[in-house]
Amino acid sequence: MLRAVTRAVTRTVHVRSDLAAPVDAVWAEVSTMRGVNRELAPWVRMSTPGGRAVSLEALPRGELAFHSWLLLGGVLPFDRHALVLARVDPGRGFDERSRSWLQRRWDHRRTLSPIEGGCRVEDEVVFEPRLLPGMTRRIVGRLFAGRHRALRRRFGTLS
Repeated sequence: MLRAVTRAVTRTVHVRSDLAAPVDAVWAEVSTMRGVNRELAPWVRMSTPGGRAVSLEALPRGELAFHSWLLLGGVLPFDRHALVLARVDPGRGFDERSRSWLQRRWDHRRTLSPIEGGCRVEDEVVFEPRLLPGMTRRIVGRLFAGRHRALRRRFGTLS
């Protein structure tokens, strides 16, 4: 019997921004799906169950919170994401351990830290693409760079 062997390839993206806003103000934005979608716009939008407002703090831990369509340009479905939060520490960050049709593994850690004059937001994403790992690494890198540009526009930056 001939068996196909698939080797998982893990990729990592790390992005950091120093914002000119207090941790509480930034957390109030980034801990909601509305805030997530503001960061992802205009390229991607994540659906929520029934289109309702969702706060990360209200979601269960360690189990499927909900399935979300990832929508290119906000309208064209291109992936189905199974959102699982391992940890939510209000005002400090979260750990997401999800998967999707395109990502065998999607571990996203967001950390907020108070710094003089504002706060630091750090995102680390470790993922295993099911297809095209090199291209996927570039796309995810650009997507998170765009998310941080959106945060810097909204909250300003520290020089």
